[in-house]
Order: sequence, then C-alpha cells, then structure tokens
Amino acid sequence: MTDAAELLALLTLRFTPNLGPRRIESLRTHFGTAQQALTANLVDLRNVPGLDAKSAASIGDKKAAQQAENELQKCQQAGVTLIGRGLPSYPPALDALGDPPPVLWVLGELPDLPTVPRSIGIVGTRTASPYARSLTRAIAGDLARADVVVISGLARGIDTEAHTAAVDAGGTSIGVLGSAVDRIYPSENVPLSRRLTLISEYPLGTGPQQHHFPTRNRLIAAMSSGVVIAEGEKKSGSMITATHALECGRTVFAVPGRAGDPRAAGPHKLIREGAVLTETAQDILDELNWGTAPSQPLPDLPPEQAKVLKALTGPATLDDLQVGTGLSLPELQTALVMLQLLGLVEEIGGRWARR
Repeated sequence: MTDAAELLALLTLRFTPNLGPRRIESLRTHFGTAQQALTANLVDLRNVPGLDAKSAASIGDKKAAQQAENELQKCQQAGVTLIGRGLPSYPPALDALGDPPPVLWVLGELPDLPTVPRSIGIVGTRTASPYARSLTRAIAGDLARADVVVISGLARGIDTEAHTAAVDAGGTSIGVLGSAVDRIYPSENVPLSRRLTLISEYPLGTGPQQHHFPTRNRLIAAMSSGVVIAEGEKKSGSMITATHALECGRTVFAVPGRAGDPRAAGPHKLIREGAVLTETAQDILDELNWGTAPSQPLPDLPPEQAKVLKALTGPATLDDLQVGTGLSLPELQTALVMLQLLGLVEEIGGRWARR
C-alpha cells in the first residue's frame, strides 16, 4: 500500500453516497485500510458494524472514484494539501473523535497536533461585546506569545478577534471552516484568512451551509487541549463546541461577563458546572501546566504610563490599578488618558484593558 493509493481510496469513500465520517471510520477500522474496504465483497461489507445494506451496495461506485481523481487534480493546482486518516501528518488529536474526517483539506502549513496538542480553541458569539472582544484579543495574543497555537472558526466577532490577535503577536493560528478552504466565509475575512492555516473537511468549491458549522465545531474541540468560551448564549454554537470539548476529554475555559447580558449566559452556565473561570491567558497556562506567558514588550513610555500598562494583565478598575501601580488617582487618570490617546488601552464598562 502506498500513501498516495490510500489517500485516493479515502477520498473515493468520502465521495461515495450514503457514507459519512462515522461509517468510513468503521470501514477503515474493520478492514485495516480504505483500499481493502473498497475491494471487499458484499458479504464482508455487510459484517461491518454500522453499515446497512444500502451503504454497503454503494461502495465501489465509479462516479465516486472519478470525483476523487478530479479532486486530487484540483487540489494540486490550487496548492491545497490533502491529509488522509491513518496517513502521516494526520493530526493524532482527532483520535478523540468517534467520527474523524476521512480526509482533511489544508491550505497553509499545518503545525504538529499530537494527541495532547499545545493549542487552544477560542470561540464565541458573532455579536460580541466590546469587553469580550478586548479580553479575547489579550488572551489570544498572550497565548501566541507563549507558543500556543490558537484555533477558531474564522467567524465574525470572537473568532476574528482571536485569529487576528494571535497572528499579530507573531503566533500560529488555525481557521477551521464550515466551507471549503477556497470559499472563505464571511467574505470580509479573506485578508485575514491569508495569514492563517486553513482546515476543512469539505471538497473545494463547497460553500458555507448552516449544518456545516456545528459539525465544524467538533474539529476545533478535538484539535485543542482546551476550549475558551468567550461569549455565547445558553443555546449557541459556542456551547456546542464546549460539549464537544468535554466529549473529547478537553478542558473547558469560560470568560465571565456582565450579569444579565444574554451573551454571558453560556459562559456563566459553564462556570457553574465546573469550567475554569478565565480572565487571562495565564489562567489557561496554569490549568494546563504550560508555564508562564512571556511579558509583552512595553513601548518607550513615561514611567507612570509604563506602570499602568504593565499592571494591565487583564481588565481592571481604577481601584485595582491604584493598588497595582501605587499611583495617586490624578496620576493614574492622566496616565490612562494618555495611553488611550496612544491607542494602547480602552475603557469598557468601567474597567480598563489593553487594546
């Protein structure tokens, strides 16, 4: 068996009618390889757990084989890498899933994602509050500076903030898509997508569809050692991701929000159920025993402003900052105004945070 032949076999099964990821994984496990599954007789196929007669009869479909050949050629022309289940480069972290994708479409360089990856998923609502956006930027940026891969779904809101902060900090960020890697959604994130590694389980040309996004969330959960829920209602895609994370044995982190805000209802529910209350990247690093986040380089500032910026490791009130800096209230307020004019800090809901 060559890797190329096995990849083609996996891709053929992927295009075969009546077969989804769970059935393809069952076939691969039962026969040892996708190639052996494709050449198995009908009697043997009917002995595969979870495979009904209709699905068994569809294996060997010539149209699927031709689609697989065509897809290989299109990917080669587009510079897209195909990674097959059981072959080198397929992320071992996806072993945590009962329905791992038989084939991944990858645009960009995929970092090593071992069974226990040094990566964190960050997800949240598309209509995020300024507070959650600011906190997400701080957490994602500090994680990236600590050599943690940041994974999200390239959606508007929290996902966009997480990806942007991670790559702005010089780190690696993976966008897991609910569409093909050549069909970026939303379109305004096309420039951002060029700075990320993109992963999809959908063939080239596949547009975004509503049912793809909950399915996509299981990949974010499995490829991460933990998932941060920055904001989301009790019934939301973010909460689906948290459920997938727990099913995969991953740690769930939740960012507390404002009482009464529906967008904070999901994280607050998770915290009550035992999720790790998270305000800074260090909360995540401590929980996973990943060390200490490196200090962010400070610009050349007057002493009072430098003190304030250094003290802003997370959102803080004026009282917090007075204690942390030792400055008088007038000195502190002047420093904050100057830092705000420089675009380095922002005030959200009575608390100050780095931008």
